[in-house]
Amino acid sequence: MLSFIARRLLSSAVVLIGATFIVYMLLQLSLDPLEDLKTSTAPNKEALIEARTRLLDLDTPWPLRYLGWLGGAAGCVVGQCDLGASWVTNQSVLALLSTAIPSTMKLITASTLLAIVLGIAVGIASALRQYTGFDYGVTFLSFVLYSLPSFWVAVLLKQWGAIGFNDFLRDPTYSPVATIGLAVLAGLIWMALVGGDRRRRAITFVVATAATGALLAYLSLTQWFLAPSLGIVGVAVTGAAIAFAVSTLASSPGNRRALYASLTTAAVGVALYYPLQYAFVNATALLVAGLALVAVGVGLLVGYLFGGADRAQSMRSAAIVGLGVGLLIFVDRVMRVWPAYSNASRINGRPIATIGSQTPNLQGDFWVGSLDTFTHLLLPTIALILISFASYTRYSRASLLEVMNQDYIRTARAKGLSERTVTMRHAFRNALIPLATIVPLDIAALFGGAIITERIFAWSGMGTLFLTGLHNRDADPIMGYFIVVGTMLVLANIVVVFVYAALDPRIRVNA
Repeated sequence: MLSFIARRLLSSAVVLIGATFIVYMLLQLSLDPLEDLKTSTAPNKEALIEARTRLLDLDTPWPLRYLGWLGGAAGCVVGQCDLGASWVTNQSVLALLSTAIPSTMKLITASTLLAIVLGIAVGIASALRQYTGFDYGVTFLSFVLYSLPSFWVAVLLKQWGAIGFNDFLRDPTYSPVATIGLAVLAGLIWMALVGGDRRRRAITFVVATAATGALLAYLSLTQWFLAPSLGIVGVAVTGAAIAFAVSTLASSPGNRRALYASLTTAAVGVALYYPLQYAFVNATALLVAGLALVAVGVGLLVGYLFGGADRAQSMRSAAIVGLGVGLLIFVDRVMRVWPAYSNASRINGRPIATIGSQTPNLQGDFWVGSLDTFTHLLLPTIALILISFASYTRYSRASLLEVMNQDYIRTARAKGLSERTVTMRHAFRNALIPLATIVPLDIAALFGGAIITERIFAWSGMGTLFLTGLHNRDADPIMGYFIVVGTMLVLANIVVVFVYAALDPRIRVNA
């Protein structure tokens, strides 16, 4: 194992060095840091050119300058990293990266996770309902989203997701026509999702339409959008739904202990709803992270105590439910500061932001800051999800359809296993193998920043760092950008091998 990792790291390092050499060469041939001075009309033009030449060491051949840069980059291995500095801002590249990387991480984490989860879930549902109206609808929607240019999606989100919604908050009520239209649309969507015979689909349509219409009427009459909250009832109902869904998908049919463990964990979370409000008074990010770990630990403990024939299933299901209920309580607490946030002088009744990563000079505690971060992340996250969701849906659908036609799946059905067991326990794991190649590489590539999305939403991340370097003809920040992205891609290729071994028992990582 260790020798395998060492060989892969060594070969990857050779590839990375070769790639940096090519990029450095291209930058030296394409970027001219003296371009603005050569066209200058300043009387001391020659002196300025000579000063910048000395500053950037342009008299030295670029291969020698590359070796100097490579020596500084190699120092990162022993903790003495030197990636140069920007001659425009006089900031070190490490300082620029230390600001850009966290910003990009904040932007891409939620969008990547949601795109993967939603894409795989919808793709699998589409494969299980092949050639149905739902399958055709998902296929059409996937191709549409995949074809949309990201800049156009971002502009539409600004117009309708921010400006339109902020205008709606002036009078957050639905007209009867809008309520009926949205209710019917929701009924059609749920009817396609649930499927079944004509009678079952009709019942699903009626129930979903009525429930959606009642919910929209309640939100309109109570003006919920002006002071949103889940409350203990919303947490309890949603937590119970999560418990049923997780225990159904993550455990074997008939494993009632997994269901009981999940429901018990949800009940513990609901019981702690009010005590946690006191703990949240002086909340910090560290406290919230600690409480999330406690929620997972409580779920594991509850699942272990319920035990059963497959204790691991009970523990896994209860841990997921514990984290889910904890997230609901956290979201409810953030929603409670919505009126104060929306009415703040810096927000002025328009809470959904269109640019930047935070509101300048906004005063408030941890919860106000969390809500401000969310409102700034909302639109760029949706834009990235819509673009990535389509590809993950198509990959997961095609992969599951291929697996479902394998001989071992027919054998599992012949043994009398339920369709859910065949799908979740036998087909789903193998269907993830092709995605194991795509997902790590996509995550690594996203460390380079969503260049277009960052530009439109004025988000100062890795993409902005790259564009600024190109605009200023500043080679060192561009090389810093490339070394981060290249390193992440190299590590992702190594991670892919271990993901393969975890998903497919036929693959072994040996020396």
